[in-house]
Amino acid sequence: SHVDPVLLARILETLADRHGIAADAEISLEANPEDFSTDRADLLRQIGFNRVSFGAQSFDPGVLLALGRRHQANQISKSVDAARNAGFENLSLDLIYGEPGESTESWAHTVERAIGLQPNHLSSYALTVEPGTPLGRAVRDGASAPVPDIQADRYEALEQMLGMVRYEVSNWSSTGYECHYNLTVWAQGQYVAYGNGAHGFRDGVRFRNIRRLDMYIETVERGELPRAGDDTIDGWDEEVDRLFVGLRRTVGVAHGEGTRALLDCEDGGRLLEAGVIEADKSRLRVARPLMTDAVHRSGLALQPPIVSSKSDA
Repeated sequence: SHVDPVLLARILETLADRHGIAADAEISLEANPEDFSTDRADLLRQIGFNRVSFGAQSFDPGVLLALGRRHQANQISKSVDAARNAGFENLSLDLIYGEPGESTESWAHTVERAIGLQPNHLSSYALTVEPGTPLGRAVRDGASAPVPDIQADRYEALEQMLGMVRYEVSNWSSTGYECHYNLTVWAQGQYVAYGNGAHGFRDGVRFRNIRRLDMYIETVERGELPRAGDDTIDGWDEEVDRLFVGLRRTVGVAHGEGTRALLDCEDGGRLLEAGVIEADKSRLRVARPLMTDAVHRSGLALQPPIVSSKSDA
């Protein structure tokens, strides 16, 4: 939303010329609340955007300041109103929990304010410390780091307060408003990627673009694909990948070689006994979403099944 709508219109026109855009496509924009004026909302809707996801993060001024956000809590409400007045019927909010200065009461207030805006969709993520970021440097220099147990409490509080359906570990929505992009990614669907640092998945290959903007531009201007690397996903790797992305969804994954291997291994047996995962005749699911990382680690450690040759029989 910080980009001139004229340039965004050119991007959509180019994508339409190159790929075509379906009449019922979900065309989504991530937006900063401070950028989303009434005039800009009207322009973006006219261009063709029909879904907007606001990076609200928090309704606590202290937390917003600590996160380095430029907007105030009241701007979130104003941007949502601007979007609705412009004709956006599909609105999402992003929240972040676990900032060290955030209290239990502050988080409850943030969730209540978010609910009050009646979004169709909500994403919420734990604050993580990444090397090279301002938070990473601050923690390195002695600042308080997020506490995982407190973050788990925040997640459970959110789950109890929301009146939405959770369809993925960190995403909730009203019925019929699940994010199409999220559904595609977690179902091993294919998607293209443009822009520096973007990731895509096509024809069994996961690829990532060059992150540095200057290097990205130079590579494109030479007429080369701006790839920083790629990985071919096939054979057993494809089955492990299916578990990795699919088990983030509340519907889980259909049974296959990977689910059988997980249920038969020692780690899988412990997870099943502890109620972390559950299985019926057709699917395997993660029953305790806060333990998804543990399930993923077990899935990534799985070895391909040994296939006996006729000479061994």
